[in-house]
Amino acid sequence: MLLGAPAMESPPALDMGVLDAELMQLPHDFFPSSPSPSPSSSSHGGGSKAGALRKLHKLHLEEIFEQWISLPETQRLVMNLLEEAKSGAGPLNVGPSLLPAHLSGSAGSTPPLSPRSSGSPMSPRSPFSRRAGPSHLMRDSPLKKASEPIREIIPQFYFPNGPPPSKDTTESCMARINQIFAAHPEGLPPSGFITVTKDVCKLPSFFSTCLFKKIDVTNSGLVTREKFIEYWVDQNMLAMDTATRIFTVLKHSDKNFLRQEDFRPILRELLLTHRGLEFLHDTPEFQDRYAETVIYRIFYHVNKAGNGRLQLRELKRSNLIAALQQVDEEEDINKVLRYFSYEHFYVIYCKFWELDSDHDFLINKDDLLRYGNHALTYRIVERIFSQVPRKFTSKVEGKMGYEDFVWFILSEEDKSSEPSLEYWFKCVDLDCDGVITPNEMQYFYEEQLHRMECMAQEPVLFEDIVCQMADMIGPAKEGILTLRDLKRCKLSGNFFNILFNLNKFVAFETRDPFLIRQEREEPTLTEWDRFAHMEYIRLSMEEDGEDASNGSAEVWDEPYEAPF
Repeated sequence: MLLGAPAMESPPALDMGVLDAELMQLPHDFFPSSPSPSPSSSSHGGGSKAGALRKLHKLHLEEIFEQWISLPETQRLVMNLLEEAKSGAGPLNVGPSLLPAHLSGSAGSTPPLSPRSSGSPMSPRSPFSRRAGPSHLMRDSPLKKASEPIREIIPQFYFPNGPPPSKDTTESCMARINQIFAAHPEGLPPSGFITVTKDVCKLPSFFSTCLFKKIDVTNSGLVTREKFIEYWVDQNMLAMDTATRIFTVLKHSDKNFLRQEDFRPILRELLLTHRGLEFLHDTPEFQDRYAETVIYRIFYHVNKAGNGRLQLRELKRSNLIAALQQVDEEEDINKVLRYFSYEHFYVIYCKFWELDSDHDFLINKDDLLRYGNHALTYRIVERIFSQVPRKFTSKVEGKMGYEDFVWFILSEEDKSSEPSLEYWFKCVDLDCDGVITPNEMQYFYEEQLHRMECMAQEPVLFEDIVCQMADMIGPAKEGILTLRDLKRCKLSGNFFNILFNLNKFVAFETRDPFLIRQEREEPTLTEWDRFAHMEYIRLSMEEDGEDASNGSAEVWDEPYEAPF
C-alpha cells in the first residue's frame, strides 16, 4: 500500500491488521489496543472498528515514515534505486527482491504490487520508470523515435547598406566595367575616370577625383580594372543606395560620420568643372569663400544634432542628395537654390562685409546691431553674443566669425525652418527650461514697445500681443509655449519677429501687400529664397551705380560682370 498500486477506485475501509506493529518493527504499544467485543458493540455493527479508525486518523504519519526510512533494508533500497538512476542500467521498477524481507512476504491482508508492463504500447509503466532519464525512455520505448523538428532559417530581410543587387544588375555592371577598361588595360588616369564615376557608380561627376583617390591608395596615378572591381564590387558598393555610396566615398575610412573638411575635395572639383562657376577661376580667394559658405549651409540644414558630425541617417533624411545631383546636371548654378546658388553666397558674403567695418573678418555686438537697418533689439543681440543658441567658432572673445554669421543670417531671414526655430527658441528661453513663459516674452517685448514709442508709432500693448500669439500658435498647454508648438505652426516666425525685430513686426502688422503677392506667386520658395533674390537685385544695382559713377563712358559699352 505504501509503494502503491494504481488507484482505480476508492479504497475499501482500512483493516487494522494491515498496520501490524511487528511487521513495521514499531513498538507494540504504538497502536491503541482494540476494545474487547461486547454485545453492545456487536449490536452497533462494527462500532469498535470505527472507533479504532478514528484513533488511527490521529496518528502522526511523519513518525511512521521516519521509523520506516531509518531501517537498514529501506536505506539499501533507496541507494540501489539511486545507483540505477545514475547509471541508467534498467527500469526503476521496484520488485519484491528490492523490498525489505518483512515487506516482500505475501501478507494475507497486503495488496500485491502491480505487475510489470508487458510492453504494450497503451499500458503505462510504473511510476518509478517514468522518472528515468530521457535516454532510458527512448531506449526501452516500443514507440518509434520521433524525428527532430526541422530548423528553418529565416532569410535576411534587413540590409543596412541596401539589398544585394540582382544577378542582372551585377552582370550589367561588369559588362560596362569591361567595356570602359578594355581600351585602357594599364588603367585610367584621373581625367578619364569621370565616365566610370557617372556611368558605373551613378555619382555626380565632381566626385570623380575624390573617388579616384579612394581607390588609388598607392598614388600611382592610375586605377586599373582589378583595383576598381576590388573597391566597388567586392566591397558591395554596388548594393548600396545613393546616399550610402556618397557617404562612404566622402568619409574618412576610420570615421562613421562626415566632417566639414570631407566636403572640400568635391567642392574644389565643382569649382574647377562647373560652367556656372568658371568666372571665379581668376579669384581663388572667393572660390574658397564660396566653398565655405556651401559647407556651412549644408551643416546648418542637414546636421540636426548641430555637433559638426553629419551622420548617414541625417544625410538620408535631407534633400542634399537631390541637390548634388541637380547641380551636376544644371548649367545655371543659381537655379540650384539648395546650398549651391552663387547668388545666395553673394548676398551672405556682402551682408557680412557690410557689417565688418574694420574688415578683420570678425564682427562685434555693435556691428550686428546695424544689421537690417538696426532691426534687432539690444537684448536679442546680447543673447546671441552670450552664445546661447550656438557656440561661436571664431575663438575670439566678443567676436562673431563668418561661419557664425552664416548661422545667424539663415536663422534671421527664414524663421520658418526648423534650425531657425531652434536657434531663436534658445535665445528667448531665458532659464533654458524648455518652455517660453509670458514673463520671458515680456522681457523681449518691452524693448520693442519702447522703440515704437520713440518712433512715434502707436504702441501695441503686451496683453494684446499675448492673446494674438496664443491664437496664432495654439499651444498645447495654456500659458506656455514649447518648441513643438512652434514647429507645428506655419506662422511661428512672426512670433519671434514680434518680440525682437521691429521692421518685420511692422510689416506683419500692416500686412504688406507686396509680400503677400510674392508668397502667392511663388509658393514653393522659402523666406530665405525670396530674401536672397531681392537682396541680390539691390546689391547688383548698387554695384552698377558705383561702376557708373567711378568709370568713364566706355564702361557703358562693356557688359557687366559680377566682381566675384
